[in-house]
Parts: sequence; C-alpha cells; structure tokens
Amino acid sequence: MNLKIATAQFEHQSGDKAYNLQTIRRLTAEAAAQGAKVVAFHECSITGYTFARHLSKEQMLDLAEFVPNGPSTQALQAIAAEFDVAILAGLFEKDEEDRLFKTYVCVDKNGLVAKYHKLHPFINPHLTQGSNYVVFDLYGYKCGILICYDNNVIENVRATTLLGAEIIFMPHVTMCTPSTRPGAGFVDPVLWQNREADPTSLRLEFDGMKGRSWLMKWLPARAYDNGIYAIFSNAIGMDDDQLKNGCSMIIDPFGDILSECRKLGDDVTVATITREKLQQAGGYRYKQARRPALYTDIITQAHESNQQVVWLQDAGK
Repeated sequence: MNLKIATAQFEHQSGDKAYNLQTIRRLTAEAAAQGAKVVAFHECSITGYTFARHLSKEQMLDLAEFVPNGPSTQALQAIAAEFDVAILAGLFEKDEEDRLFKTYVCVDKNGLVAKYHKLHPFINPHLTQGSNYVVFDLYGYKCGILICYDNNVIENVRATTLLGAEIIFMPHVTMCTPSTRPGAGFVDPVLWQNREADPTSLRLEFDGMKGRSWLMKWLPARAYDNGIYAIFSNAIGMDDDQLKNGCSMIIDPFGDILSECRKLGDDVTVATITREKLQQAGGYRYKQARRPALYTDIITQAHESNQQVVWLQDAGK
C-alpha cells in the first residue's frame, strides 16, 4: 500500500512548549489537509534545543517530562486524534530516577506508538545515552528512528535497517555551525531578520557549504546504501542564538529527493511512499549480497566511543 508522509520545519521557541505544540498542531492540520497520515517534526521540537547547553541538571529536570504520561506527549496525542494521523516529535524526557534523555516519540489517536532515546546526545552533559534501536509498525511499514548525530555513525543506520526498518525518521537540529570541514560556519542572524527584503543572501548561505550542500554529501547515501526511505526533519530560523536552515525533506530508496521544504520559514511537505521501491533499489540487492563472515570480527572489535562536537567548543562551551 502507498502511504503519504509529511515532514515539517518551523522556528521553535526555546522552552515555550505551548507555542511549539500550537505550531505543531497548525502544521499537522496543513499536512492532513494534503492527505498525509504521518507527520514528522524535528529534534526537540516541543521543548527547543540549543538553549539546553546552558542549563543545570535541576533546570533540565524542570524542562523535561515523563513519557508518555507527561502533558506534552498527551497534548501531542490529542493533536494526532484530532486529525487522525501519527505524529513524531521530540522533547527532553526524565524518568523516576531523574535520568535525562533526548527523546523522540511517535503517537497516534490510541496513544504512544514508539519511543526512542538518542544514542549520541551532547547538547547537555546531564543527558543519558540511549542504549537501544527502535523498530515499529506504522500503517503497514516497518519504521525506525535515529536522532541527528546518530545518523552520522553509519553503523546505526545499517543496524536499524537490518532490524527491518523500511522507513527511518531522522529528526535533526543541524547545519550552519562551525566544523573542520571547508566552508562550514555560523550564519549571521541579521540575514534571517532581513529575509523578506533580501532572501537571496540568506539562501546562498543556507544552500551552500554551511548548509544544504553539506547535507547532500551524506543524507542521500544513507537512503541509497540501505534501500530505505529517509524522513529528514530540521528546524529553521533562530534556535537560541544560532540560525538553522530547515531543508526538511523526504528521500526515497534510490537516494532521490521526493519532496522538500524550501520556504524561508515554517513549512510542511508531503511525499508518497511506495513499497515497490524498497525492493527495486540497489540498496536492497546490496543487503542480500552481504558476507557477514568477512567483517563480523572487524565491526565488533572493542572500541571506546569518543564523540567530538567542534561547534560546541567554538560556541564557548
């Protein structure tokens, strides 16, 4: 069966859950009107993201919520029920032991469908690493979730695919940050403030090596190599003191962009998922041709994880 999925982008407000949930509702309504049965939002779309780098553990615990019984997850479920869709969105979660997680949930009218903890969190030192992959059923398709940095460790995408995922939701708050790669860097917020009078200057920054051109180096490859649909959701506009460029998009198993948000502002885009492509694409054949005996010992050899995030250091952390 075919399935219409929407991915969205919007300028969230740091710590303002009511505003962010209101925006999620508005964009969900737009997506549902276009026939979407699934609507995906970006990492920490409910709570806000980069401002959390400044928060103490006590402040993080005040911001975080229980899942699924916290008010934000319940509000998200109410929106899903109102429009009879599944919604995926992100927030900070706490548990009964005061552990903190970067969480992404999928809800529908019946409640929580899936919950995932980011494997490689870094925005706040009090966050606990996730320890499990997640694969779940959604409208007849097997789906997985990998949050932002998780997708840059290619083993995570392959492992989620080998567990059966045909669609992987990839929520981000990314791009327009410094890095050791050529052309990377922050984008001047003045360009965002002046976007209506001068969209060209902003678009050049957003689409160049600080933004979309970098994304195109690796995101289509994740879909192509694994023969899966990649649902990429990203924030746009000011995220605390940093500017993000959106470009939320849906990529098919051939690595082709089916649909993309191109507004310099809040936006939603819808694409049709078809089962035929999952077996027509090269990634399906490559998975069948694997010879695990050649590299099982190599891939599973002992390794100490060392995660470096250059832009946090450059931002004064």
